[in-house]
Amino acid sequence: MIIDSLENLEKYAGVNPLFAKVVEFIKANDLNKLENGKHFIQDKDLFVNIQDARGRSAEEATLETHINMIDIQIPLSGDETFGYTPTEQLPKLEYNAEKDITKYGDLKAKSYITLQPGMMAIFFPQDGHAPCISTEETIHKAIFKVKA
Repeated sequence: MIIDSLENLEKYAGVNPLFAKVVEFIKANDLNKLENGKHFIQDKDLFVNIQDARGRSAEEATLETHINMIDIQIPLSGDETFGYTPTEQLPKLEYNAEKDITKYGDLKAKSYITLQPGMMAIFFPQDGHAPCISTEETIHKAIFKVKA
């Protein structure tokens, strides 16, 4: 997991060859002005999903993991808290290959971090994360899905 200012994303371009394309996309587009939905940048290997997600309490938030994709999650409208538990500490549950997700039901995260607009969280396949924790009813956010 990487937590940092969005302006530092370019420093992580060496972590994954597609991160440089994320940086280019952000420089060329105002994420706050993009319509909700998926915007494909490089087929299914790289896209951004702009969404208005329902804010949840930590008790309601669901831990999830992905095998094939890396998430770069960016809150756009307000603070968003993310739960975190390393995947190695999570039980083996059914993986939905079509959606590239394992959901962990009522299992709660081991730790939490809060991001403000202008920040980002990068979750790799080894990072269990519970997004959308907020006191706000709706969180406007961008989620870049990057082929791992």
